[in-house]
Amino acid sequence: MMLARVADSLYWIGRYVERAEHMCRLSDVMLNATLDRSEAATQVARIALHAVGDRNPAKALAPYQSALALTLDRSDRGSIFSSIAHARENARQVRDQITTETWERLNLIYLRMNNPGARKAFNDGSQLFLHDIIADLHLFKGAGDATMSHGEGWSFLQLGMYLERAQLIGSLLEVVFGERRRRRALADHFALTSVLRMSCALEPYLRVYTAEVQPRFILNFLMLDEDFPRSIRFCTHQIETHLAAITRHAGLSGNAGPERLAGRLKARLHFADMDELEAQGASAFLKTVLDECWDIHLSLYDAFVAYPLEDRLPA
Repeated sequence: MMLARVADSLYWIGRYVERAEHMCRLSDVMLNATLDRSEAATQVARIALHAVGDRNPAKALAPYQSALALTLDRSDRGSIFSSIAHARENARQVRDQITTETWERLNLIYLRMNNPGARKAFNDGSQLFLHDIIADLHLFKGAGDATMSHGEGWSFLQLGMYLERAQLIGSLLEVVFGERRRRRALADHFALTSVLRMSCALEPYLRVYTAEVQPRFILNFLMLDEDFPRSIRFCTHQIETHLAAITRHAGLSGNAGPERLAGRLKARLHFADMDELEAQGASAFLKTVLDECWDIHLSLYDAFVAYPLEDRLPA
């Protein structure tokens, strides 16, 4: 059984790295939208900001400053800088559990963002700055996949990544397709394309649906596609797979709380029907998915991090 503090740190490395990458992509798309002088650019900025919980309408009118804050604001626990800093600190605490390649890559990203010249680098080429961070985060994930043993620690790292991804994509879809959806966005080709870019899904989507950028197809692809690694269905399958591996390593029964919840969520996405979702509205379904992701997180902590000591002592 892995130490609770080690499992906790690996889990949060996965979450923070995924969060940083997602925030980079939202900021990049928001900046790219400024090249379009139409009202759609403001709509894209509003979607991106709402997806991270910021509903200040004034910030959507200043996308560059908003992207700068999302990237380098040290006082914001949700900024890219803060996410990278938290991931690095967790990695430092479990340095003996990760490989030199993964530690060096994460440390280099942090040093780049913590450099006194980071703000100037952003000002000189904001999108290039963000693209470089995304590329480095991909290198971190690739180094982990290629050099870390795919055992219990790896499963905690992957679990954090996929649980975070499911929640981030779910929150983005709720903003666009939920009860408070922006009808203008659903009718605007540029805004819909930007939503796909925020999910790193434009090219995979076009391979399936060609040039038909339709709200129904986007919702179906990002929520229910079984092959796209950023769809919620794909994420829930991975969550259940890694929780099953962790439960097996820990010697717990197959009915352990988080594994049971993950299996139920996986089944919910596997058997979801797009026609029924459209009939009842996507908002209720997305809310259920997000609530169940949160329940899995809490149950995971109860089972593997904050459990009573006597639960792990031999009888």
